[in-house]
Amino acid sequence: MARPSPAVEHLLRRAGFGATPEEGAKFSRMTLPTAIAALVNFDPSKTDIDSAIGTPGYVGITIRTAFAPNTSITDARQRWLFRMVHSPAPLQEKMTLFWHHHFATAYSKINGSVGNQPDATRMMAAKKSQDSTGMRGQIELLRDYALGNFRDLLVEIAKDPAMLYWLDGRQNVKGAPQENFGRELMELFTFGVENYVETDVYAAARVFTGWNLRVTGTNGTPSANYAFLYNSAQHDVNAKDFSFPIYANGSRRIEPRAAASGMQDGIDLINALAVHPETARRLAKRLWTWFVSEIDPPDEGFVDQISQTYLNNDTNMKPVVRAVLLSSHFLNSSRHYQRYAWPVEFVVRSLKELGHVGFSVDSALTPLVNMGQQLFEPPDVNGWELGPGWFSTGGMLSRMNFAAVLATNQRFELREDARSSNASPDSLLSFALSRLSLPEPAPEVRTALLDYIRAGGTWTGSETQLLNKTGGLFHLLTGSGDYQLI
Repeated sequence: MARPSPAVEHLLRRAGFGATPEEGAKFSRMTLPTAIAALVNFDPSKTDIDSAIGTPGYVGITIRTAFAPNTSITDARQRWLFRMVHSPAPLQEKMTLFWHHHFATAYSKINGSVGNQPDATRMMAAKKSQDSTGMRGQIELLRDYALGNFRDLLVEIAKDPAMLYWLDGRQNVKGAPQENFGRELMELFTFGVENYVETDVYAAARVFTGWNLRVTGTNGTPSANYAFLYNSAQHDVNAKDFSFPIYANGSRRIEPRAAASGMQDGIDLINALAVHPETARRLAKRLWTWFVSEIDPPDEGFVDQISQTYLNNDTNMKPVVRAVLLSSHFLNSSRHYQRYAWPVEFVVRSLKELGHVGFSVDSALTPLVNMGQQLFEPPDVNGWELGPGWFSTGGMLSRMNFAAVLATNQRFELREDARSSNASPDSLLSFALSRLSLPEPAPEVRTALLDYIRAGGTWTGSETQLLNKTGGLFHLLTGSGDYQLI
C-alpha cells in the first residue's frame, strides 16, 4: 500500500494522530500544501463520527448497561478516543486536545462539587444535540472553537459551567470577589504571569462578579440544566483599574457601569487580553511546542510571524495554525520526531497504524492512567507536565505493555497483511517499517531486529513464523524509544 512522503507523514503525526494504511494511501496522492489544506479546511458540519460508534470496521467500545457518553465519564473518555481514531477532521481533535491542556479543567472537582457523575459528565463532555436540556459540555465547546476565534473562546470559557465550578466563579460576588478565574485568565489563558501585578488580580475578580450559574431541574437527572447566568445584583459596579491598557486609547480603567450592563466589564477585559501582543506571543510559543519542537527553543522569527498573523486576523486561529504548518520551521526535516508523544497520542497512533480489529478503546483507559494521562483529568490548572516528564519508569513500562497487548490482539490481522512480505526477514522488517511512521533505524537496531526475526530456526515464512514474528516485531517497534517521538 502506498505511503505518504516523509513530510506528509510528519504533518499527519503533528496535526493529527498518524494515519491508518487507508488514510496513508489517500494522503500519498497529495502534495504537502494540498495535505495541509485538507486538514485545516475541514467542514464542521461533516465531522460527526458518533453514528459509527459500535459498528463493524471501527475500533470497539465497551458497553456496560448502555453507552452513555453524555452522563458516564468512562463512556465520555471512550467516545473521545474513538473520535481521535476515526474523525474525518483529525486536526479538530488535535486542537481540542491542545485547548483541553490550555484550559485545564478536571472532572473530579466538578463531580465533587455537584455530587453526581451524570451532571458532572454533562458539564465536561455532553454533546448538545444529544442532551435533553441542550447543554454543551466543555470539550464540545473546545471542539466547536478548535480553529475558531480565540477572543470568542475566552468569552465562552468564562461562561462555561464546568469552568465556573473548576475556578470557583460561582462564588464570585460583590464585596467578596473570588480571584481564581481572574488570575488564571491572565496567568495561564492569555499573556502570562510576568505581565500583571497583584492589584490586577483583584480588579479582574471584581470585573467578573455576578458571572454565575443558573441551575434548574432535578440534580442528577436528565432534566437538570446548568447554564450561565449574569446576576446583576452581585456585580461590583465601581471602577476597576489595571496596570495595562484595556482600551485602544490606552486607558487602563474600566469606568463605573450600571449593574444591568456590568457584564460588559468582563467582555472589555477579555477583549484587551485577547489582543495584547504578549498573548499573541505566548500562544505562538505554545504552538511552536505543540507543532514544531520540544527540543529546540521557539525561534524568535517564528514567534514574531505567528503572533503577527494572530493579531492581523482578529485572533482567529485557523489562519494562525495554517501559517504554523506552512512555516519553514515546521517544514524543516530536522524537526521531525522532535516532540514527545503524549500518552493519548501514543495510544491513538498505535491503534491507527497497527490496527484495532476486535479491540475496545475501553482497554486503553487504565493503561493511559498508568502512562500519566487521563482525559478530562489534568492534574491541576497548569495541565499536564509535558516533554520528558511523561517518561517515568512506570510510564514507559506502561507504554511497552500497551504495545504488547495491542500487537498480540492484532497478530492475526498483521499476519494477513504481512503475507506478501514473508520471503525473508529483511522483507518482513521492511513491511513493518513501512506500516509505522518511524525514523530509519540505526544500523545496529536494524541488525538486532533482524536477529529477532531469525531467532528460533531457519526462516521459511511459514504461517507460525509469520504469526509469532510479525506480532512480536510490531510490539518491539511500537514499544521502542523512537515510537515515543512524533
